[in-house]
Amino acid sequence: MSTGVTEETGERALIAGLVGDRPGVWDLAGEIPTAVLRELGRQGLLCAQVPERYTGRGYTSERNGELTAYVGSLCSSLRSVMTSQGMAAWTVQRLADAGQRQAYLPLLTGGKLAAVAFSETEAGSDLSAIGTRITEGGDEVVVDGAKVWVTGASYADLVLVVGRCTDGAGVVVVPADAPGVRIEKVADPLGCRAAGHASVRLDSVRLPSSALLGGGGQPLPLLVTTALAYGRMSVAWGCVGILRACLDAVTEHARTRYQSGRPLAEHQLVVRHLAELLVAEQSATRVSEHASRCWDGGAPDQVTATVLAKYLSSVHAVRGAASAVQVLASAGATDGHVVARAYRDAKLMEIIEGSSEICQLILGQHALSR
Repeated sequence: MSTGVTEETGERALIAGLVGDRPGVWDLAGEIPTAVLRELGRQGLLCAQVPERYTGRGYTSERNGELTAYVGSLCSSLRSVMTSQGMAAWTVQRLADAGQRQAYLPLLTGGKLAAVAFSETEAGSDLSAIGTRITEGGDEVVVDGAKVWVTGASYADLVLVVGRCTDGAGVVVVPADAPGVRIEKVADPLGCRAAGHASVRLDSVRLPSSALLGGGGQPLPLLVTTALAYGRMSVAWGCVGILRACLDAVTEHARTRYQSGRPLAEHQLVVRHLAELLVAEQSATRVSEHASRCWDGGAPDQVTATVLAKYLSSVHAVRGAASAVQVLASAGATDGHVVARAYRDAKLMEIIEGSSEICQLILGQHALSR
């Protein structure tokens, strides 16, 4: 067995041991034990693409993608926290100066938890409407604003807040316990119920200027594209995981559940669902692999490939999860069941990190430019 395969087996065993059969319980409770998240963080598994020089694992996008899919097959809420942590780490890698990277990245691979705050009440897909202000003055910055639907914020030690500066825009790293920070958990979200979605209020939060990544003054589209690119890739692979979980559940049920004296697997209309689920899983896997290889190779079309992966995988996940519930019927209609969770979680994947409609606009523009 090669070293890579051995490492992959070991990390999956570690994750499986921490997760066990508890995702359904976490979903109903709306919370993942913080000890589980911190242990995965200490193992570098929440943001595995961080380079080894910052105590990370240095995974490629493709290898991290398969890890993300595995976590997504177990628990989409946990995968969402993983996406949030990875987005935070990627934002630091791309925007921070050398000192900030050395200060923050080892924290993110050492057990500290982070979230990235983009959206506001009036700034969803149209992030140009962001109203949060980062006021620079001397050796400090002051942050004022309000963010909504910040994944992982209820667990976070650090919140990376996107806001407007005097000259352009910036991302500031805000300790969750800083004076003036108020975090309020979203009550009863439709999907990924245990992912720690929260609103974040920032009232005259004073921080040292070193908390402003790269000194600020970056174009807002650059900040948005930087974090969203990672998030879209992670969501695409997470949807692969959702489809794999649904396919496993449906095939097992079809083999063992009898109707009219025969296993469901011998009923043609049920087999059609199995075939469509397999096609969905394979399609999502291949388009995500392609996007990750573009990412790893620095291909010029990596942005388009990532948007395509996110769009196709999320659409397939929604349809696949609906098919899984249809086949399992009452057996899969219990709240907390793997396919019931998938049905709700997948719908959220069509909305976050750019809705399906936003993805279609981007892909349509790409088609016109060819």
